[in-house]
Amino acid sequence: MNFSFTDEQELFRSGVQRFLKDKSPTTEVRRLMATDTGYDPEVWRQLSDDLGLQAIQIPELYGGAGFGPVELGIVMEELGRSLLCAPYFSSTVLAANAILNAGNESQKLELLPDIASGQQLATVAVTEPNGRWDVDGIQCTASPAGGGFRLNGTKSFVLDGCVAILLVVVARKPDSTGEDGLTFFTLAGDAEGVTRRALQGMDPTRKLARIEFHNAEALPLGDVGNGYPALAKTLDQAVVALANEMVGGTQALLDSAVAYAKMRVQFGRAIGSFQAIKHKCADMLIDVELAKSAAYYAAQAAQEDDPEVPALASLAKVSASEAYMRTAANCIQIHGGIGFTWDNDTHLWYKRAKSSEALLGLPSYHRELLMQRWGY
Repeated sequence: MNFSFTDEQELFRSGVQRFLKDKSPTTEVRRLMATDTGYDPEVWRQLSDDLGLQAIQIPELYGGAGFGPVELGIVMEELGRSLLCAPYFSSTVLAANAILNAGNESQKLELLPDIASGQQLATVAVTEPNGRWDVDGIQCTASPAGGGFRLNGTKSFVLDGCVAILLVVVARKPDSTGEDGLTFFTLAGDAEGVTRRALQGMDPTRKLARIEFHNAEALPLGDVGNGYPALAKTLDQAVVALANEMVGGTQALLDSAVAYAKMRVQFGRAIGSFQAIKHKCADMLIDVELAKSAAYYAAQAAQEDDPEVPALASLAKVSASEAYMRTAANCIQIHGGIGFTWDNDTHLWYKRAKSSEALLGLPSYHRELLMQRWGY
């Protein structure tokens, strides 16, 4: 595969970088993460009107720009570098892909244009209080009632669950197990029988929610009882996007560490001239480059609809998660005493690294998936 980006893609990346540098400095990140909604509606509108980022991977037929996972990966990498506080991952990555993968033609035509324009905030609710991302962790049930279904159960750790206008919920038929009986359902976030509560996470730049369903009326998205293939594909696509986001954050930490090592003087010389610091920076660079290779490879494979995408997605998640955490820890150490204070911005990326490590499954979970997908 060719891992180099085209000139057009590099120009696109530069445009996204300039926008985010202006709209998402760390001062703005700190301000927004302290709010209940966790994002600036005006910046969200500009993301759509000026750059069209919410539409990037949605086909033109449904009001999107018609690009693919590689271009989405570029956006995610720059969002991770800048720590933009916005419901982008929940709405543009998770919800849009879920609708594309599970919905029928009329449902796509109805739901996707508003997501592409940024007018509709949506999210996908998969995990429950057990925190599991596999199908056995899904216990929320959907029972037929009249012309629709009624949902009962609890979803937890739902990204942007309190601000989402549209909820896409994964539930199962009563008494079904495993991959059988799974279906995507859609309903309004403020529908009767839906209770939402914000959760306090260690990473305040990602807003999480607990959502309870008490006989909440919902409409099926796609075929009833046959939602597993769409769920598996949606999660793999999300993992690839998340891996690209993580390499952006990892690169930001490396840049911060190198800049500080060049500036900080100790014993009459820049600390970057000390061998121990050089070794640490070299290790960080290797981690960053290996994680980028895995993330770019997975995005390119997804672009070409390669059958190896599930395995490559897990590989990218493991590589990016571990590189992000190691780089964050090393960056804090290079910053010394100031690096251990909340006033230092390094902590913003450290907490994002930790939350991203758990999001969509821990590295240990994806190692097991990788072995299974490779036939071991």
